[in-house]
Amino acid sequence: MIGKEFMNALANGRIDILQQFLDILSEIGSEYCVVGGLAVNAYAEPVVSLDIDIVVAISNIDKVCKLAKTKGFKLEEFEHSVNLTVPDSDLRIQIQTDLRYQEFISRSQEKDILGYKMKVSALKDVLQGKLWAYLDEQRRKSKRQKDLADIIRLLEAHPELESQIPSTIRDKLE
Repeated sequence: MIGKEFMNALANGRIDILQQFLDILSEIGSEYCVVGGLAVNAYAEPVVSLDIDIVVAISNIDKVCKLAKTKGFKLEEFEHSVNLTVPDSDLRIQIQTDLRYQEFISRSQEKDILGYKMKVSALKDVLQGKLWAYLDEQRRKSKRQKDLADIIRLLEAHPELESQIPSTIRDKLE
């Protein structure tokens, strides 16, 4: 089973929602980058998730959402994200609208993750995003624990990042 088949089987996908979304980005010509757990998978031992966090160039978010809606995606807006789903897949695409992530796009690099060629945030940016997520006390405790686990995965694969970890988090790692 190749990466794409695995991802779609895991998501109970009768359609390849991720490829459809990547095609939308390509059709519009939008810059983007993957952040969050899927981006961690580009730099550390992979862990499976049904959430895909993507930063889309702020000037293209409305265009991307409008085109996604015409292609059958359901949109749900939150304070810092627009979540896209389709009935034929359990996969959730979360467009991050927090402006802090926009600068990640310019430092992103194309990588292969589970059979998909995608623009992925630079390693230091992936860590920064995970630090922001973990420190957000409004996030569910279970999500923050996953963020901490992702930080640990990154540090195990790239110990040189340890100096970027705030002491408040470093204490929790020991």
